Amino acid sequence: MARPDPREIAEQVAQALAEDVGGGDLTAALVPESALAEAAVISRQEAILCGRDWFDEVFVQVDPGVTLDWACEEGAALHDGVKVCRIHGPARSLLTAERTALNFLQTLSGTATRAAAYVRAVSGTGARILDTRKTVPGLRMAQKYAVTCGGASNHRIGLHDAILIKENHIAAAGSISAALGAATEVARQAGGVEIEIEVEDLEQLTEALEAGARRVLLDNFDTDLLREAVATNAGRARLEASGGVSLETIRAIAETGVDDISVGDITKDVRSVDYSMRFL
Repeated sequence: MARPDPREIAEQVAQALAEDVGGGDLTAALVPESALAEAAVISRQEAILCGRDWFDEVFVQVDPGVTLDWACEEGAALHDGVKVCRIHGPARSLLTAERTALNFLQTLSGTATRAAAYVRAVSGTGARILDTRKTVPGLRMAQKYAVTCGGASNHRIGLHDAILIKENHIAAAGSISAALGAATEVARQAGGVEIEIEVEDLEQLTEALEAGARRVLLDNFDTDLLREAVATNAGRARLEASGGVSLETIRAIAETGVDDISVGDITKDVRSVDYSMRFL
């Protein structure tokens, strides 16, 4: 996924600064207005760098006169102690922007770093790691972008760009075949979006395949059932495993032969990367 629209980044940053700075930074006012400073942002752990555009935008909105010099590219693998960028400008501006800028950088780097860990865990199996809609409210596009920085792939962006038929949709429609039939017409009207259906057992999988499903989500199947599902499918549909996925279980899931594994943990249980900004 490409970087989100710069206008969206600017809006997110403006909202974040409004809640942090409010009517003004009272503590920064202790520093002489004329004082200049130089600072470095340092990674305190191994991580994947993500969020440079948001970090830069914070300083642009606080003080366009601040200059930033990045030593690491977006998506770079960092180790503990790396100075990822240097910042120069009025000391007050650096102090005011610091927390908001680091919040974006640590959150998006955390998402990218977690995605990379899952990608490494299934290396060589052919399985693709997907994200979900379990994102931080207001940061959907940012986190989806961070997932790709970590080497994983995006599932649907939202409810508007693909159809995912879940158990309640099936119950409301009356059956799997009825839900798929209705989805086909909706997809056509929406310009040919992808249709995926969730199943909870092998019987439902068979029904979905017989109804023409081309992408099926296997909900909370254990590894034995996943192997049976792959055999039953025989290459007719793209199979996605979901539910009960962790770094400890994902390798075994991938080795069953499923095509995709969706992981909510990547975006909903964000473990922020530890960065610090230090004046030099």
